[in-house]
Amino acid sequence: MTRPVGALALVAAVAGALVAVVLGFLTFGAQATVAPDGVPVAVAAPPEIAQRVAAHGGGQLAWTVATPAEARRLLEDKKVYGVLELAPGAATVVTSGAVNPAGTQVAQQALTGAATALAGPPKQEVLHPVSLAGRVAPLAASALAWIGALIAGLALTQLARRTGRMIGAGARFLQVVGAGVLITAVVAGFFALWDSALPLTADVLGFVFLAATAFAALQAGLLRLLGLRAMAVLAPLYLVAPAVAGQVPELLNPAYRALLWSWTPFRFSAEGLRSLLQGVPGAPDVTTALWVLGALLAAGLLVTLWPGRSARQEAEAHLADGVVEVGVH
Repeated sequence: MTRPVGALALVAAVAGALVAVVLGFLTFGAQATVAPDGVPVAVAAPPEIAQRVAAHGGGQLAWTVATPAEARRLLEDKKVYGVLELAPGAATVVTSGAVNPAGTQVAQQALTGAATALAGPPKQEVLHPVSLAGRVAPLAASALAWIGALIAGLALTQLARRTGRMIGAGARFLQVVGAGVLITAVVAGFFALWDSALPLTADVLGFVFLAATAFAALQAGLLRLLGLRAMAVLAPLYLVAPAVAGQVPELLNPAYRALLWSWTPFRFSAEGLRSLLQGVPGAPDVTTALWVLGALLAAGLLVTLWPGRSARQEAEAHLADGVVEVGVH
């Protein structure tokens, strides 16, 4: 029985509305609900003054009282987003270019307000000074790696469908590695174009290559399992990157923090690359990113190259895409 065109149009309209709802929650919703909640900062001051300062900000700030050396170490490790150093007649607000700019901005404003109330306008000091390009580059590189690898995987899938060929393990592996190499070159070119001072060291390029190949392997594995249906998962993740991975968790609504920020792959690559670009290779987020991206790469390659999937099963994964290959013998 043929369905009326009007019914099909209604189904299409409902589908569009549902997509708008999902994307609204994933992207604009995360940005619209941003509010400081327990932003970690440190204060280095005599005990009686430190206690007065720690009462500033209410629940928006989470204060740590430490010595100047300890506070700066916490800032280097990104356990706090800013440090307020108080001495008789002087105050200094210390921030770091290796910390997510969103967290730095909130911390700097709060610490400057507290210092001004106690000792007048403070001196501003920045560890690892960063340019505008340096603030944008980590998240931009992560998003470019994701979308570039996604287009590469989609192109291979579509070309194979159009030519009626099955995609073997060798072709998939070549696509993953090739995408990693070429996307790394693209990112390096943009870094050089945006700011020639950005370091293109072996650590930086190797990290970008790891992120790009990990993303490509993960996407290739899902495309192998689900065919073009995998795009329903992979494409929206690209839209989540700026809205969620570009924020620090203390600024996100708890629901977004738990359901999106906690696992999105972009935040690991962006924060790890930020530390490397600012010359902090030993930062904890670099180690975490290496483990996470390495695990994604291993899991993606395992699914992509696993030999137990027959040609018939490969074809069945694409039946929902509406393509049925017919051979003539």
